[in-house]
Amino acid sequence: MTGRRRAARAVLALAVGTALLTGCGGRPTTHHKPGTSHQEATGANGTLLTARDSTGHRLREVPAAGAPALRIETRPDTEGGWNVHLQAERFRFTPESTGGAALPGRGHARLLVDGREAARTYGPWAHIPAGARTLTARLYADDHTAWAVAGRPVEATVRLGAPADTPASPAPTFTAAPGRTLAVTITGDSVQPPPSRVEVRQGERITLQVTGDHTDTVHVHGYDRELPLTPDRTATLTFTADRTGLFEVETHESGLVLTQLVVR
Repeated sequence: MTGRRRAARAVLALAVGTALLTGCGGRPTTHHKPGTSHQEATGANGTLLTARDSTGHRLREVPAAGAPALRIETRPDTEGGWNVHLQAERFRFTPESTGGAALPGRGHARLLVDGREAARTYGPWAHIPAGARTLTARLYADDHTAWAVAGRPVEATVRLGAPADTPASPAPTFTAAPGRTLAVTITGDSVQPPPSRVEVRQGERITLQVTGDHTDTVHVHGYDRELPLTPDRTATLTFTADRTGLFEVETHESGLVLTQLVVR
């Protein structure tokens, strides 16, 4: 082998070694998955902050424009607990690349129940057990840094109602009660019989028969029922007393109290 050939091979070996050390584009490389470019893995992937979130993970700051966004929808599960639907925008779950580089708009989510980390999810659906009061979902990059905007993690929080495995209070049911008719006559500013409190069972059907000597409107407070009056004609209003409490029946124009219903 001549000296010229040895020199050429030495130059070639040096060039190959340099390429292996510097990687793509002659710069030090960061880990990235097959199928993603070096630019994707190292550029536009946010600024790594020294601040950390409540779980101890560092924040990765990205501009508000185009940043991921998150909403949470919860549904009671028939076997207890809550089914959670994470509705993410400008973000997709990438379980296949967890542990890799932080790529824009990719990663996973962590669920915090009552402020404590409870689970990690690699898709939009998850389940949490009953008994929780609040649920927070937070988005993370594949390298486990938390996506953040203006120094705050990208997250959403919802308050949860009664646990799904606790039977809800049944809607009130009414035992059929006999109807009752209340007849009232208005003459000038006089009401007959004189106004008094009438005890009524919840669920009872009430019929008001009002006869007056002037035009007016009868209003049943609490039930928002009205009855127009025509002079010297009997007007009738029938309704079910399905709300408990004290309710006045009065006229609008003359302001006369006709009776008070006490529904128990």
